[in-house]
Amino acid sequence: MRKRLLSYVVCVFALVSTQLFADDQKFAQHLQDVSVTIKAGFSEGSGVIVTREVEVVDGKKETINFVLTAAHVVAGLRSDRAVIEDGKTKKIVEFKDAQIVKELVENGRRVGEMKMTAKVISYSDAEHGEDIALLMIRKRNFIVPSAKFYLEGEMIVPIGTQLYHVGSLLGQAGSNSMTTGIVSQVGRVLDIGNGDGVVFDQTTVTAFPGSSGGGVWFKNKDGQALYVGMLVRGAGETFNLTVPIRRMHKWAKENNFLWVLDETIDTPNLKNIKSFAVEPSNASFGNSGGSIGVVNKEFPFLIRRGGGVTSSKSPPK
Repeated sequence: MRKRLLSYVVCVFALVSTQLFADDQKFAQHLQDVSVTIKAGFSEGSGVIVTREVEVVDGKKETINFVLTAAHVVAGLRSDRAVIEDGKTKKIVEFKDAQIVKELVENGRRVGEMKMTAKVISYSDAEHGEDIALLMIRKRNFIVPSAKFYLEGEMIVPIGTQLYHVGSLLGQAGSNSMTTGIVSQVGRVLDIGNGDGVVFDQTTVTAFPGSSGGGVWFKNKDGQALYVGMLVRGAGETFNLTVPIRRMHKWAKENNFLWVLDETIDTPNLKNIKSFAVEPSNASFGNSGGSIGVVNKEFPFLIRRGGGVTSSKSPPK
């Protein structure tokens, strides 16, 4: 009787362990599926794919993939020029396309990669804004998987919560690197050089130059991966700061992009998406291509690879 009971317990333990292992694999595969490398001139960073069904013409819908990343990753693509319109000088802001590199992973093994171009459709800079950029991949019907966002209550994840990051550590050479850590502080207010306090959450997930723009996630009780912030700054491999999801939600609400974070909100048609101003009309900063002013000189450092920004371990020269 005791032997039967012991055998039963062993079988149940083996089944539970197998299921947990399968769930962990599914969780990790999803993060691999929605993570990309972003190449923007001399800069490399990370990004996360958001997939939405968009009306492209006369009621016809297609799958469009968007990418959330840090604005400082694509800052080198930005330029502005003055034009005369109706006798008045008007500033035109333009962005070159970014290159998106999607690593193809099957059962934990790299099996190839795809490269696509993406249009910058919204940009809030690192010094005066939220350090968020939204890109739209020009290739339609690319992939189905999409990031899901933590939008419950005050959107605050408690200190000590287990977190995961997938990003392009050291650029494309370290693409789809998965690291873990915890929430080490919530609501850390820092002066990043613009004279105002900016709210970040702090995490110990390992990050290196190239992690900027990558997502930070936690696993809910149903095993779902929920995006809780974007890595943007750090002072060492395990002292890193995120733009928390609550700040991203505020930005999205103010700029009519809540549909990016909340899949229950109707997505605008393609014509309307293309008509959005790439920068807020009250943006006061100038051309930041390749250099983002004082934010590169002060703690904590941007963790983009290249583009004039060095390792998160030491300040740029």
